[in-house]
Amino acid sequence: MGMSVTISVATEQDAEQIFRLQYLCFQSEAALYGNYRIDPLVQSLDSVRQELAGDCVFVARLGEEVVGSVRGSVTEDGAAAIGKLCVHPRLQGHGIGARLLRAAEEALAEQRGAKKFRLFTGHRSEGNLRLYRRVGYETVGTSKGADGVPMIVLEKPASTYATTA
Repeated sequence: MGMSVTISVATEQDAEQIFRLQYLCFQSEAALYGNYRIDPLVQSLDSVRQELAGDCVFVARLGEEVVGSVRGSVTEDGAAAIGKLCVHPRLQGHGIGARLLRAAEEALAEQRGAKKFRLFTGHRSEGNLRLYRRVGYETVGTSKGADGVPMIVLEKPASTYATTA
């Protein structure tokens, strides 16, 4: 009998697994842009620990292994900034990313009062864009990441998370 993937709130003990998973998962994004200085690849373990302490962080687990993660926090304008969504390459395409996204959206809306959700993804990241659009996000603009990568900004109202994720 196989194990199923579970989604749960991340704990302090997950920091190193999240850090390693993030580094693995964002290699393909870095290659897509020819830029290995993107934030998820240069983030320190201490910074991941700080996010775990203050942000809304969820993980996907297969047994004891962290195979996915996502983070979110509510910004001053009432929007929930969701980021660093990643799923282990061997498990991509099975709905784990959408489940993580839904968990983050639910917690950010119900526990932290988010009025809308906002996320950023690279302009060449077609798989990410497909997922986000499929669960109700719409393009609202563009920006440039601190690493120079052109980004697409997507948003959706917090009231829609339950019906679209």
